[in-house]
Amino acid sequence: MSRASDRAYDHIRSMILSGELQSGSQIREEALAELCGVSRTPVRDALRRLETEMFVRRNESQRSFVADWSLDDLEDAFQLRAMLEAHAAKRAAARISRDQLARMRFHNAQLKQAIDASRPDVPKFLDNNRLFHALILEAAASERLASMLLQVTEQPVVLRTARQYDLENLRRSHHEHDEVLIAFDNRDGDWAAAVMTAHIRRAFHAYAEAHSTNTEIGKSNMAA
Repeated sequence: MSRASDRAYDHIRSMILSGELQSGSQIREEALAELCGVSRTPVRDALRRLETEMFVRRNESQRSFVADWSLDDLEDAFQLRAMLEAHAAKRAAARISRDQLARMRFHNAQLKQAIDASRPDVPKFLDNNRLFHALILEAAASERLASMLLQVTEQPVVLRTARQYDLENLRRSHHEHDEVLIAFDNRDGDWAAAVMTAHIRRAFHAYAEAHSTNTEIGKSNMAA
């Protein structure tokens, strides 16, 4: 893939993750080419790549749209993520180094600072949460597993889930990270896997509850 295609891919993907391109909205190649500073061909290449990664869908008339997942689709993604991250945690428990543990503790402490701010700092929470989980994958030392997880952890829903968290859910997330660290200290892979499974399942239910609430609000606004 050309540098222009890579640049278009990074730009469009970033717009989807940030919400600048909203779920269900049509993607117009000409406008994106202008925004990315490339011709339409690299944009088409980028959209094909994003389609394989489930960020973009194409309809029968070959028009492209930002993917809009159903709750069933999302539950499936969370279930896959729970299985893969649990496996990563189990592998990591037997392989993690002292340096990696120290870095995980640092990011979890930063995460707690973000939660304890007078107004929770969600971007800081997201950054340190991502780095915490990335270190588990690093310790798991499996390129294949990392590649598989990338498909289900970098979807726009991950960002939306964190934005739906209330303070109680943010604190629970931090405490669950603490428990993962204790399991790693004890080199207990089964414990680490169990905590990670519960951690991801709770994230799904937080998202599902918020999704249900927002749907009901939307219906009420339409009826008003």
